Amino acid sequence: MDGTGSPIRGVADTARWVAIYRALETERPDAVFRDPYARRLAGQQGEAIMAAVPASARKAAWAFVARTFNFDDFIQEQVRSGVTLVVNLAAGLDTRPYRLPLPRTLRWVEVDQPELLAEKTAAMAGVEPVCALERIPLDLADEASRRALFRRLDAEGRNTLVVTEGLLVYLTEAQVGGLAGDLAACPNFRFWVTDLMSPALLRIVQNDWGRTLREAGAPLQFGPAEGPAFFAPFGWQAAEVRGALTTAGKLNRLPLLLRVLSKLPGSGTFHPRRPWSGACLLTRTATS
Repeated sequence: MDGTGSPIRGVADTARWVAIYRALETERPDAVFRDPYARRLAGQQGEAIMAAVPASARKAAWAFVARTFNFDDFIQEQVRSGVTLVVNLAAGLDTRPYRLPLPRTLRWVEVDQPELLAEKTAAMAGVEPVCALERIPLDLADEASRRALFRRLDAEGRNTLVVTEGLLVYLTEAQVGGLAGDLAACPNFRFWVTDLMSPALLRIVQNDWGRTLREAGAPLQFGPAEGPAFFAPFGWQAAEVRGALTTAGKLNRLPLLLRVLSKLPGSGTFHPRRPWSGACLLTRTATS
């Protein structure tokens, strides 16, 4: 606990929390993905967070399962289509370079805060990644350092996929726009997979278990009214959008009421006044 009584001490702890959701899914006999390292990475702090957050947050496991499944699928599809470099920004405790069936020739770069990457490196000592893995400690809020890194990686890759899972929601619209513009300035950054939340869902979560995050100095902020179209002025267009509710329904992870709602027309489509979250595959616009 921090001084406020919150079980989450900062954004880094959200990675431990999400790892518990992956561990719980992995331990199901009908798991839709398996992450044998999730519980190890979550540690006792991850367990404590899951025990302390509101029941509504624990019941939202289906949304995190759907997000993980969709990101796994998008990433593997792009790698099969010829992506040779994956840049995972705010990588947290992600284990895809260890658990996905990726080609050994793929290069995977993780970028995050130095302390979290050091902790992750120590926890995964002795475990071999399936592809070439590099970790770069960097505070992404440092715009000059961020842009310098992007320029270097852009020069080193010819067909690059950027991944931001669970990052944008903690940023302001101005910060997301700045990041999107910096990514679009790199011509070899051709694809971007990210998650998104509608304004309606953002308000619901902010008023519920989002309070826990706010107390820890990690408020949820980004839920653009434009939805995936938010990225268009910055050089990105939505090639494919997958709603979490629809995905979780197909995976048989929804409680009964939500299962019924997931079958309604338009339930998986973004609308600013409806609770919605999803995963988006963005591609560069023709002019960017």
